[in-house]
Amino acid sequence: MKSREIRGLVWIAGGVVVGFGLAAGLAWLAGFVPLPPRTALAGDDEQLLAEVVARVRAEYVEPVDEGSLAEGAVRGMLATLDPHSQFLDASEHDEIRISAAGNYVGVGLEVQARDGRVVVVAPIPGSAAARADLRPGDVIVSVDGEAVDGARVDDAILRLRGEPGTTVVVTALRDGAAPQAVSLRRGPVHVQSVAAVPLAGGYGYVRLSRFNDTTAADLRRAIEGLQRRDGGLQGLVLDLRDNPGGVLDAAVAVADGFLEAGVIVSASGRSRDATFRHDALPGDWLEGAPLAVLVNGQSASAAEIVAGALRDHGRATVVGARTFGKGSVQTVLPLSGGRAIKLTTSRYFTPSGESIHERGVTPDVVLPGASPHLEGPARDPQVAAAVAALSQGTPPAGRLLLTSREP
Repeated sequence: MKSREIRGLVWIAGGVVVGFGLAAGLAWLAGFVPLPPRTALAGDDEQLLAEVVARVRAEYVEPVDEGSLAEGAVRGMLATLDPHSQFLDASEHDEIRISAAGNYVGVGLEVQARDGRVVVVAPIPGSAAARADLRPGDVIVSVDGEAVDGARVDDAILRLRGEPGTTVVVTALRDGAAPQAVSLRRGPVHVQSVAAVPLAGGYGYVRLSRFNDTTAADLRRAIEGLQRRDGGLQGLVLDLRDNPGGVLDAAVAVADGFLEAGVIVSASGRSRDATFRHDALPGDWLEGAPLAVLVNGQSASAAEIVAGALRDHGRATVVGARTFGKGSVQTVLPLSGGRAIKLTTSRYFTPSGESIHERGVTPDVVLPGASPHLEGPARDPQVAAAVAALSQGTPPAGRLLLTSREP
């Protein structure tokens, strides 16, 4: 049985997909990345910066904090490069590390923005949110009396976290009833990125909500549990809808779990560390049973790596809507004071050599895009369509007639 060590990282926050290359991920975990040789700005550019700083200091309507001015300059500099490169203050940097590990202190709510509101996707089992009976579909109205904004869901998430043993008041709206306020005590939370449900006819369903350090191992255990049912497992629906990404090597390990050999993903960049390739090891967790992968327009980054690899090798029938189309990798480079920058360092390619950047993964069976059904997979028409593709033997298309791209 294959075994793969998880090392690199890929992360998404606030609707912006972010990635970590393998070697850069190792350096980031160690807290050190060698700096490139220092290069001076050209004379005119240096003069321009000095002039602007001097004007702001002297003439802006209010006094300006020097640190805020420098941070703003760095944020602006990175924002001109692409939508995914950005400056991270210490708290934002910590958030990436916490989310990659899959453990944090909070109330145990999985939420996302829908129609301008912050909606509960699921409470994490055993958490304060689960004990308070918060349910999928509940709308979070406020946190500690302060209204939440669906356009700033990351801000709401940060406000729900805090020191263990402290409390936070969450006001939620359910089915149009009057808002209800509940007091939740923060505590250690382990993010369950894998949820498995048996389906009729001997089929199984597994949803991956994100890719963190434990996802591959949790998925393997979930599949083994489904296989222990009477009659075994006739086929599996792997649901990657609304999955924004996560740890890069977790995505590689998930794809590897269904492949016997071949390229999973490759990447190309300017530096040596930004160019890499991952290949599958022998062994298939499903032992050849058919596989369908559900995707939609919010399946991004690491989710697209999995869908693209399984589609290209003809291992899975991809069902749903065209994916997000995020095919670049960002390296997190630590700075002083716990800060960091995310910098786009490479592009990645599916096994067929295709770049999905701004194009996405095209499904074999196209369905209208939709999020997972809040009442569960048994009532989800897209899950039913994926099961139908399995039961009818819809053949995966496969894309490996193209020449594979060497990194």
